[in-house]
Amino acid sequence: MAAEPGQFGTPPVPFVPENAPFSIEQRAWLNGFLAGRFSDARVGGPPPPEKKTLPLLIVYGSQTGSAEGLAKRLAAKSKELDFAPRVAEANTVTLADLAAAERLLLVTSTWGDGEPPDNAVTFFANLHADSAPRLEHLSYSVLALGDRNYADFCGAGRKFDERLAALGAKRVHPRVECDTNYEADAAKWISSALEALPKAAVPAPASVRYDRKNPFKAKLIASRVLNKPGSSKETRHIEISLEGSGLSYEVGDALGVVPANCPTLAAEILALLGCDGEEAVPNADGVESSFRHALQHSYMITQPTLALLKEIAARAPESAAEWLPLLAPENKNGLEDYLRGREVIDFLKSSGVKFAPKEFVALLKKLQPRLYSIASSIKAHPGQVHLTVGTVRYETHGRSRKGVCSTFLADRVEPGGMVPVFIQTSHGFRLPADPATPIIMVGPGTGIAPFRAFLEERRASGATGKNWLFFGDQQRAGDFLYEEELSAMQRDGFLTRLDLAFSRDQAEKIYVQNRMLENGAELWNWLEAGAHFYVCGDAKRMARDVDAALHQVIQSAGAKSPEAAAAYVQNLKSTKRYQRDVY
Repeated sequence: MAAEPGQFGTPPVPFVPENAPFSIEQRAWLNGFLAGRFSDARVGGPPPPEKKTLPLLIVYGSQTGSAEGLAKRLAAKSKELDFAPRVAEANTVTLADLAAAERLLLVTSTWGDGEPPDNAVTFFANLHADSAPRLEHLSYSVLALGDRNYADFCGAGRKFDERLAALGAKRVHPRVECDTNYEADAAKWISSALEALPKAAVPAPASVRYDRKNPFKAKLIASRVLNKPGSSKETRHIEISLEGSGLSYEVGDALGVVPANCPTLAAEILALLGCDGEEAVPNADGVESSFRHALQHSYMITQPTLALLKEIAARAPESAAEWLPLLAPENKNGLEDYLRGREVIDFLKSSGVKFAPKEFVALLKKLQPRLYSIASSIKAHPGQVHLTVGTVRYETHGRSRKGVCSTFLADRVEPGGMVPVFIQTSHGFRLPADPATPIIMVGPGTGIAPFRAFLEERRASGATGKNWLFFGDQQRAGDFLYEEELSAMQRDGFLTRLDLAFSRDQAEKIYVQNRMLENGAELWNWLEAGAHFYVCGDAKRMARDVDAALHQVIQSAGAKSPEAAAAYVQNLKSTKRYQRDVY
């Protein structure tokens, strides 16, 4: 047995010389054993170099085995560069795997007309689901295999690449698209992609902040119609989970919901434009997307823009004869009236004008989130947020129309499905700081939402102030929203007063403002006792009429002149005792 001379004063490590009577395998094993056995004696001097093991997820989608073979070659090459690869068939990779990964190299073939191969179909669907996580922490590149004899050459690889980018992943090397003779291009991509991947450990992402630009994919827990049979309305109570988001809210805040457009409407527009939907266009954030995906998720496809109308008028002036004069700036109000009940598809149909995909999306506005008053207290429903949503459906000009976000929640997201959300903080619609302060709430229809939240909050926090609610709708039998909850609160005395106004239950229509006037003396007494006054609902009519009724109550019950009543109301506003959440 020999020994290797020590360095820096360290004891020598014995080893088995080559002329010892052992086989190569036996000698290697013994040398390894001796190195380990004597390592404790090596004190001082530089420590042995640590082997890097940089995690690398290699995913393949393969129909005939080519992509799988390349993935295994890629893994072998990556080990030479100190990566620790995990090679996985695409369908075995979960969204949790992606959320935890730092580096991803994807090798996929295309099957049929731009579709992923069979062993990548589930992964493809999961990645395109609304529940897919944000991937800002992920560095990736894609190698796409295809056949130029097919129309959608390398379509699956392109779609994977687009989706990863849309979810925020960082493309560290451009996608390479290979024809059937792929060896040379694939070899170059393997070397370049491995070189482009970050070599240092990727720090764990900081706590994610969910907001309008980065909404949280929340799970829909429940959706039920609040109206009873016989009602002409469809008002839904929506429950959404905030578990895992870190989001919280105060009563009075709003929930932003990022909807998707109706896929049927998007398909109709594609058909009118003569497109199949797979054309590449920039989405509203400038990231490449398929035309179909952009129409469903990025752009407003109901309300036409002035730019679109002008372009249609320029290309087909005869179809625009009726509304062309309304495009003049001085006819703005007339144009608004004309557009009421008309959508993009109406103008495409009547004009017959066709646009190239990129040209068309350039004439549209970005799809905007909708804000809904929160209808719950987080103290009463930890980890949840509730909404009260009026579903918009109507017919005009021979077509059925749908509210974009209300029917997204009602029709297109099933319980268990995902809803992109964020919290919109309110800075002027809050409960009194003193829990003993009385409150008066006026909220007909879906305007009940924040007041359900107020009542839940006051009950959960033990507030002692009196609570008075004015609620109204069309018919008591079908439109008394949250009737059981409100009636129970009234019975046990927590809801001090509940005044109802159902406009169509009698010949003469009665509204919440009428109930305010009928109870003017008591309302004045509450105001004089320091009550805060809140209004939620329609801004154009209801809120204006309630404001007029408030002035009238102060004049009559408070014996004040119109000027003094106006000053009284102004003081309520300046001291934040008169707050409105109107839309």
